[in-house]
Amino acid sequence: MQETSIKDEVWRRAVWERNMKMIEQHNREHSQGKHTFTMAMNAFGDMTNEEFRQVMNGLKIQKRKKWKVFQAPFFVEIPSSVDWREKGYVTPVKDQGYCLCCWAFSATGALEGQMFRKTGKLVSLSEQNLVDCSQTEGNEGYSGGLIDDAFQYVKDNGGLDSEESYPYHAQGDSCKYRPENSVANVTDYWDVPSKENELMITLAAVGPISAAIDASLDTFRFYKEGIYYDPSCSSEDVDHGVLVVGYGADGTETENKKYWIIKNSWGTDWGMDGYIKMAKDRDNHCGIASLASFPTV
Repeated sequence: MQETSIKDEVWRRAVWERNMKMIEQHNREHSQGKHTFTMAMNAFGDMTNEEFRQVMNGLKIQKRKKWKVFQAPFFVEIPSSVDWREKGYVTPVKDQGYCLCCWAFSATGALEGQMFRKTGKLVSLSEQNLVDCSQTEGNEGYSGGLIDDAFQYVKDNGGLDSEESYPYHAQGDSCKYRPENSVANVTDYWDVPSKENELMITLAAVGPISAAIDASLDTFRFYKEGIYYDPSCSSEDVDHGVLVVGYGADGTETENKKYWIIKNSWGTDWGMDGYIKMAKDRDNHCGIASLASFPTV
């Protein structure tokens, strides 16, 4: 047993050192102007890319179901930048742990924003409630799921409990939903057309939007700050649920300086205090607009 643990420790150390070399090389290239973002070692450093994706990226992509497609109003004046955090729509960054539950965090984030829009109160909602109880809608608990199926569960169920009453513990369990603790409901949900301009208009009009991205690359795993752009990032093969809370540009809106503000669910030690700026208007980079949706309440 001890020999096995020593071997594992040696292996983990080797993986960590390989990742560290990659990060240092990237940052050297960044200082030479070859990249628009920096990387940093974090809690995922002793995992291979394959291991990381198996325990962190749990969006189960199927062909998009035919649901209602939101038509953004044409008469809305679109601001040059939006940040719903400044308006009180966004709860603090959460941590999904080693659980394929990103879809649940994306869904609660969008619903928290819509409930705030309706009531003026920001209440943290229960991801554990979604993980434990939405299998009937097609989700697989801590083994993965879909954001729209989470919205469907809340609609079918007639409510969703608060984080306080049904706390998160990063693994699946039997459903313990209690109607008396419900603090949110979904009357319907809408898919956003898969274009970045439509996503921008919708985001500005309604609030934070759930989205799916390709988060499989090491550059994303070890992202630290700056505008994330990696030519290898897929616009079609998305595997991770996130929340789009705004957009903007560094300096004037010159080419390649525009970004989406993305709330992740990997804790505040990752990225920019748990957030990432992702390249905007660069051919749907990482699939940011491919599977965007939001609930109505």
